[in-house]
Amino acid sequence: MGRCLIHPDRETSYLCQKYNVFMCEECLHCRDPEIYCKFRSACPIWFMSKRKAGWDADEKISAQSSRHKVTFLPNETHVTVVQGATLLEAAQAADIHINASCNGKGSCGKCKLIHESGEIKSVSTTLLSANEKARNYILACQSSVQGDVTVEIPQETLKRKLKVAGMGQEATLRLQSLVKNIQPMIVEIPLELDPPTLDDSVSDLDRLNRGLKKTGCDVSQLDVSLKVMRELAEVMRRDQWKVTATIIRKKYSKEILSVTSGNGGGQSLGLAIDVGTTSVVVYLTDMADGVIIGAASAHNKQASCGDDVINRIVCAEKNGVGKLSRMGLATINNLISEALDSVSANYKQIKNVVISGNTTMAHLLLKIEPRYIRREPYIPTAAEFPILKAGEIGIKANPIAAVFVMPGPASYVGGDIVSGLLYIGLHREASLTLFIDIGTNGEIVLGNNEWMMTAACSAGPAFEGGGIRWGMRAEEGAIEKISIDPQTLEPQCITVGNAAPRGVCGSGMIDLMSEMLVTGIIDPDGKFKLEPSHPRMKQDDMDKAYIIAFADETAMEEDIVFTETDIHSLVLSKGAVYAGFTVLLNQAGMDFSMVERIVITGGFGQYLNIEKAVTIGLLPDINREKFFYKGNSSIAGAYMALLSDEYRKEAREISNHMTYIDFSSNNQYMEEFTSALFLPHTNIKAFPSVELKMKKSQI
Repeated sequence: MGRCLIHPDRETSYLCQKYNVFMCEECLHCRDPEIYCKFRSACPIWFMSKRKAGWDADEKISAQSSRHKVTFLPNETHVTVVQGATLLEAAQAADIHINASCNGKGSCGKCKLIHESGEIKSVSTTLLSANEKARNYILACQSSVQGDVTVEIPQETLKRKLKVAGMGQEATLRLQSLVKNIQPMIVEIPLELDPPTLDDSVSDLDRLNRGLKKTGCDVSQLDVSLKVMRELAEVMRRDQWKVTATIIRKKYSKEILSVTSGNGGGQSLGLAIDVGTTSVVVYLTDMADGVIIGAASAHNKQASCGDDVINRIVCAEKNGVGKLSRMGLATINNLISEALDSVSANYKQIKNVVISGNTTMAHLLLKIEPRYIRREPYIPTAAEFPILKAGEIGIKANPIAAVFVMPGPASYVGGDIVSGLLYIGLHREASLTLFIDIGTNGEIVLGNNEWMMTAACSAGPAFEGGGIRWGMRAEEGAIEKISIDPQTLEPQCITVGNAAPRGVCGSGMIDLMSEMLVTGIIDPDGKFKLEPSHPRMKQDDMDKAYIIAFADETAMEEDIVFTETDIHSLVLSKGAVYAGFTVLLNQAGMDFSMVERIVITGGFGQYLNIEKAVTIGLLPDINREKFFYKGNSSIAGAYMALLSDEYRKEAREISNHMTYIDFSSNNQYMEEFTSALFLPHTNIKAFPSVELKMKKSQI
């Protein structure tokens, strides 16, 4: 934080890195927009000043500008946009996912399209190779529509189905036994009431309460709305006093949401939703027995506004919260429709919903301003939410469906971590456990049934493909396992779905760095030792690179390479995670030898090779039997809370009993982070098995 150059009485976090001056929100503008600035691609001041005018004048532009049709091949999806809109904006309007890791700043080079016909205006970029430019490749975020346009989504950027563990029947087998007594938030109680007589002339509402009391329902704190009372007389007499009362269980009370005629409202369904920064997972559940009857997953559409929560918050500023909320809801509602269609069910049958996500995702989904999450002292608007209704949020469910949002203890440790703890049970056991959810943020929890400490380290999007030349998520064609022959230095690759290689996912990158380190292709400082003349080496845009797959082996007919810049990005990410482990243990006066188990969760962890993660210094060099992988713990905990009131209460208790350690102002964290920027670490003695392995490779 600093004080604005023009308004010194105002504190602000906006810093012009070129001139080292602070600006408040009123003064946000680039001081020299016409000159070169190396900080521009990551500068929020440039982003805000560049976009502010467009956001403020959207309606005026829409009314005055010409409109043109954009066609996306191969599915021939059409959308009409105003002249000057970027192709990335057109894709978003057409509900087409295009990866834009840098939030449309033109710095990641991932939003590639092939220009087939029509008039566009494209900004020159060095992020496209000569071969790509010859094949009419363009960047969607740097190409504006000037007339009717036809573009094709190339194979390497086509949306693919994510590999997500624990879906459908497999998820039911894994999770169903966790909940013994199903207690949904909303219950439907069928009643056959005695009709009124002269001898029994109590009111209709009293008669309803009397019938509910006979079923065991506590009516002492039962509220009822004026709307229900207005409809009650007609509803109760419509089917000879046979009615179904729908009751919501809140934190401290209950409420009659509706009374309908007839006995039974049909099958009652519930939704467990994991709203991740990268992907969204939905479990459609039968609330009678807890069986997961449908499951679906997809990329979070908000990813086109940036890979990490900081970029999302920046994008949300200046009236962008609604836009990001709509994008998140679009992803969720599409998945709900997919799950419902698979079992021929209706969205009105969904009466119970639990949402698990980090603090920023929860705020954006609920259209709550998230800007102060990233500003010192980093305070969210809410850490715990009341029971909401689906109609208030916009979720595709019965409008009266109860929605429980998992609480989170801090701005950067949210409901997804509470959900994960609910599932793995760290807080119920005496053994000292280190819990890590590896993703864009690395959230860590240390503790047992007596105490818990938590912190978050910014691992960045590298493990999920962001900022890596050929990085991608674990989709079809992603290289997920790599080994390198120590003699020939030739790689052997296994891809998702055994398809032709399209890129490298996080687990493949860790394999690759480990193999390159052990075989001597790179030094511990991440620099290439291999001679430039070696057939596997090339120069990639002034960056040394190792060729993982030659062009004739790939789906894009281009070499898939791994550069020194890529290595540096991954070293930063792994260093942040390992430093987080070390500092959290130090804060508790402990070290790795005292940890009895390390639990790894998240989609990335599913394919993680523990041995190779230790080799690069991502994980500590301890007994491998102490490592456990628990899958997508966020969706598992959401499923448990969906079915059980006891687990919903437990989630609140978990959130309230965690002590949050802020690394942003922790000098020890920066020291440990710097020490971890080496393969595996500057202190090789902390990695004895890796030291031995490297010595053997040099013999």
